[in-house]
Amino acid sequence: MDARFVWNLAVEQQSWWRPGRQKAPGWVEQCRQLSAARQEHGWLAAGSVTVQQQALRDFCQAMASYFNGTHRKPTWRKAGKDEGFRIVAHEPKHVRRLNRNQGQLFVPKAGWVRFRWSRTVPEAKSYRVKLDRAGRWHVAFAAIPAPIEGPGTGEVVGVDRGVAISVTLSTGEMLTCPKLSEGQQRRLKLLERRFARAKRGGNRRALIRSAIARLRAREADARRDWAEKLSTDLARRFDLIRVENLRVRDMTRSARGTTQDPGRGVRAKAGLNRQILASGWGTLLERLEHKAPGRVEKINPAFTSQRCSACGHVAGENRKSQAVFACTACNFACNADLNAAINIAAGHAVTARGGSPLDGPVNREPQLALLST
Repeated sequence: MDARFVWNLAVEQQSWWRPGRQKAPGWVEQCRQLSAARQEHGWLAAGSVTVQQQALRDFCQAMASYFNGTHRKPTWRKAGKDEGFRIVAHEPKHVRRLNRNQGQLFVPKAGWVRFRWSRTVPEAKSYRVKLDRAGRWHVAFAAIPAPIEGPGTGEVVGVDRGVAISVTLSTGEMLTCPKLSEGQQRRLKLLERRFARAKRGGNRRALIRSAIARLRAREADARRDWAEKLSTDLARRFDLIRVENLRVRDMTRSARGTTQDPGRGVRAKAGLNRQILASGWGTLLERLEHKAPGRVEKINPAFTSQRCSACGHVAGENRKSQAVFACTACNFACNADLNAAINIAAGHAVTARGGSPLDGPVNREPQLALLST
């Protein structure tokens, strides 16, 4: 709690600053103010000064990233949502293993705390302890893993991301991101209805919120696990991974309007946004870029779903439905997502006038061989 309190004070100081006013205090001055505040307030002095100073250092780094244009401006941390702190270990022996599944971590003001040893712990000098909405504490060690080496065979794969089928590979594989079962989805909808009718501030509302958070956490854990395993598999099997360059953030923007102009199709757009976010598009691409740096190529998605992967003919009539592609020129037919994945693997990007920056259409034989791999 004290780390969140110190962070919010730094955000408040930064919000006062305007062009022409005195510059907001930096990290050194904020540490001096923290020392004075700890002498004045006993509850703040009871917390770890290392944790509080690290919160100020993290805020300073967040502001530097914001001014460099790489991140958004840091905002307020909310109780029950942004609970956690980061610790810089001054001693190398801050983690020790007890047995196969248990380990101990040294936390200032709390001593040695047990945690589940789920994977190899790297030699990291800092670690973050965080509480999620489901009431689970997690510890994450700051370390950059080594990239995954490619097979060296020159294999290229195209990745088409969709809603009905989360990922379609140019090799013919169709993969779906795991979601909650039908029974869990019904329970989630029932809990959300109960939560809407519960009285604010009541114990019943808090219990329902916790139950909803546990279901959401289970779905998010399965989605992250799927993205991790798929990205590792692709990085090991292929030397070049081509993915359509989709602006997921813009695609999932809300369709809400104003009171005078509420907009049309708001409910349908909200449902589409949930489906896109539940498919893990952004997580998969992010993990691919981390595990295979320099081997991920983003392809312009323009008309990749309307271009025939056999003859190169581009027409809107080629896309018969969401799942069926049938070329009106050469009568080539296959799954629509698979056809788009093959175009992405070939690096085809069609301009608005219908031309292709590549030289000539693609022959049918190489693509049939690509389908058989």
